Amino acid sequence: MKSTLNYYLQIADNALILSHRLAENTSKGPFLEEDLATANVALDLIGLAESMYHEAAKMEGYGQTGDDLAYRREETDFVNCLLAEQPNRDFAHIVTRQFLMDTFNYHYFMALTESRDPFLSAIAFKSIKEVTYHLRRSSEWMIRLGTGTDESRHRVQLAINTLWKFTDELFEESDADMAMLANGFGVHLNDIKVQWNQKVNEILFLSHLESPKNQFSVRGGKQGIHTEHLGHILAEMQFLPGKYPDAVW
Repeated sequence: MKSTLNYYLQIADNALILSHRLAENTSKGPFLEEDLATANVALDLIGLAESMYHEAAKMEGYGQTGDDLAYRREETDFVNCLLAEQPNRDFAHIVTRQFLMDTFNYHYFMALTESRDPFLSAIAFKSIKEVTYHLRRSSEWMIRLGTGTDESRHRVQLAINTLWKFTDELFEESDADMAMLANGFGVHLNDIKVQWNQKVNEILFLSHLESPKNQFSVRGGKQGIHTEHLGHILAEMQFLPGKYPDAVW
């Protein structure tokens, strides 16, 4: 039960934190259509997070709710990957972070449709249409920026160089990953990594961009060890629930 709970929280935390990062950029898009598209992706992710938290809360018991898991846990209790919490430095960073996460999510949820866990399989089937759109959109932006002006190519290449070190963690097998895989509920992250690399390299080639030669990686998110950025996110996101703990919507 604990492995299943932690597995659910990994999915939920990734979606929640990435959604919050995208929401921070609302009204700051380069044009109206893109601003709306970013907000819609954030809404898709918060919907996924909400479903996962509410299902996880049923396992946790003790009066826990989905909102408790989202807004009343400590920073060290969150198990999202470090990539999801990286800040919005500029539009190129937002697009690149999203592309790297979208590629992972697409192949991850495709594999998860075959899970023996009925809820995970159902949520994966529901998410496929959304993550397919997310990946198509962010891939098109990578190509657009990479083949655009010298400035846009420089900025997106800088974003790749900055964010690349956080990507290996996507495929790191936590205790929950290994336990769920052994029970037929999880996915083979090594297989996902092969598919991820193939798609990422394809888009980088079309974008006239390169993956960094330095393959140094930073990990820890799945063990609750985060960058300073998550603390700032939670301070903002959890302010109202903390100040008004008895409030209901």
